[in-house]
Amino acid sequence: MFIVLAEAYLHDLDPFAIRFTESFGLRWYGLAYAVGFLLAWLFIRWMAKTGRSPLTKSDAADLMFYAIVGVLLGGRLGYAAFYDPHLFVGFSSKLPYWDLLAINKGGMASHGGMIGVALACLIFARRHRVPFLHLFDLAGIGCTAGFFFGRLANFVNGELKGRPLPESMQAEPPWWSVKYPDEIYTWDPQVAGEAEKLAQLEPLYRTVGGEATFLQNIVDAARQGNEQVIEILRPLLTAYYPSQIFQSLTDGLLVAAILALVWLRPRRPGVLGAWYLIIYGVLRISTEFFRQPDPGVSLLWGLSRGQILSVVMLLIGAILLWICARRRVEPIGGLLRPRSG
Repeated sequence: MFIVLAEAYLHDLDPFAIRFTESFGLRWYGLAYAVGFLLAWLFIRWMAKTGRSPLTKSDAADLMFYAIVGVLLGGRLGYAAFYDPHLFVGFSSKLPYWDLLAINKGGMASHGGMIGVALACLIFARRHRVPFLHLFDLAGIGCTAGFFFGRLANFVNGELKGRPLPESMQAEPPWWSVKYPDEIYTWDPQVAGEAEKLAQLEPLYRTVGGEATFLQNIVDAARQGNEQVIEILRPLLTAYYPSQIFQSLTDGLLVAAILALVWLRPRRPGVLGAWYLIIYGVLRISTEFFRQPDPGVSLLWGLSRGQILSVVMLLIGAILLWICARRRVEPIGGLLRPRSG
């Protein structure tokens, strides 16, 4: 549910689909992964069942197991390697003891997940004696559902936030922008403008109560629809680009639509996978301009770490396309008709 603030939305979504305790339950983020894997498996199984792939239906299930392991391991290791290497050497006295296993610390990296899936496809191809590049093609189009639901889950969690709208748009933010109540946690009482904002919240002390939990109570009250709290809080919050929604539509739906058009007829193995790297790379570079850089990660040449990795993807995709399009091998796939032979 959303609460309208001026012309923007106040983010009040619960990350839990089902909550058993205050901190334990079934999260939308986990469901997003599950649905993404399910749709990918159904697609690969359909390709195998209809003769559009040399895989068998049982191969589809086995391949998905490899892919799931690749996504989880690659995504987490990729996040640590690309964004926070301290996770490799961080330990604590509480479960899961090793920071690398504490998925709530940073989460997953999409580029790392892609590398993990590519390696999983390579291992599967060698063990089952099927064309690796064809598996790469299947993975390219199969992963788009996961990106679509995964970015939506990022939005629900209020993470990977977008950049603030330009100052000229803050007075009357557009309907598609979003405001986050938890922004008040970042306000510094030593900074003049932010100190003034905190002072304007003081009349709410009796409304929400509690000295130690004052800001938390304000956030909770706003998310629960307390009109008195919203009336005071809403003009103080910053409107942001909903970059998670942008990337859900581009990295998920748009990439899938373009790849489907490319694969309407059979292609040489690797061509679709190469196009995936190119299209995703271009769109990710573009949408990253609306997303806040990851904390603690410096920009290079004005580009975020995600953009740099996407540039590498794009270049690899271009080289792979040049090679695969010229190979003298039988085309495979084709969404409109089964492969010949």
